Amino acid sequence: MKIHHALGPLAVILLANTASAQEEAAGNPLARAWGERMEKWAGLTLDDKLLLSRRDSTPGEAGTAVAQARAQNEDYTSRPYLADRGDGIHTSIFGTYVRKQELLVYLFYEYARNRDAEYKPKDLGFGLDQDFKAKHEEHEFLIFAAYGITDSLAVEFESALYTNATQSKSRSDPTGMPQTFRETGVGDTEGQIRYRWFEETEVRPELITFFEAVFPLQKSKKMIGNRDWELSLGVNVTKGFSWGTLMLKAAGAYSEADKKVDWGDWGIEYVKRLSDRWRLVLALDGTQDEVEAVVELQWKLRPNITLKLNSGFGVTPKAPEFAPEFGVLFSF
Repeated sequence: MKIHHALGPLAVILLANTASAQEEAAGNPLARAWGERMEKWAGLTLDDKLLLSRRDSTPGEAGTAVAQARAQNEDYTSRPYLADRGDGIHTSIFGTYVRKQELLVYLFYEYARNRDAEYKPKDLGFGLDQDFKAKHEEHEFLIFAAYGITDSLAVEFESALYTNATQSKSRSDPTGMPQTFRETGVGDTEGQIRYRWFEETEVRPELITFFEAVFPLQKSKKMIGNRDWELSLGVNVTKGFSWGTLMLKAAGAYSEADKKVDWGDWGIEYVKRLSDRWRLVLALDGTQDEVEAVVELQWKLRPNITLKLNSGFGVTPKAPEFAPEFGVLFSF
């Protein structure tokens, strides 16, 4: 799959001026403000704020609170293209956005399996420089954090605090590699700076650039973590429509080990808010010759707690054929 074949038509769609034809949210006039923030109750949705107003105020005061909330929501009514995602900065996590002075913490587990993963015994310390195929599995427990410094600038940190990776040996592999080669420890650890050059309007998509650094924390490991610096520079272009929100991503990565830049990192993401508590994310994510499709559901359990459930499915042979993930996202 060529990146220009996938991104070309969608880029035209993103730049089209169709946002003005969007309809108002049915059944709940406040449902457009997913995660919208008010100064008094930071991190609550509008519906949660109104419930607190009614519970803690007299009838007259509750009516005033409702009117104030509706007035503050007018900005989203006039900007329906933000209905699915709000006005936060897109993070590197699927369908997740961080606002000014907001801290996001995501604790999650990932599993990945590829029954025909390619490996070289030489890369694992067993001499032979030849490709073989056999089962590869990974279990990871990770933490992700993002903080919105301003309306335009955000920083991120992500680390696989514990990784358990196993590579099975091919029947045709003549080396002394054990039947199951296993490594455990800290996995990939990285940081990002993300900057929004301009926000979305009716006719213009939002533009974000990001810089990522993957830290070389595992000098002695063969399968987990990084032994050399990896640096990436990329761009996100996002546009909202009545039928959902599209984001396109393209990036280039420099590897200190290979001494070259690879422009094979790309992605397409679709986000649709289904209700005040549920959101759907569909994505196609590619890195060089590894392409996977991702389906995710987000369920807002409490005003500041969201459950995220997703799974990736390999589109190309080198991608993990099955990669489920589940975790809990906290907002502070």
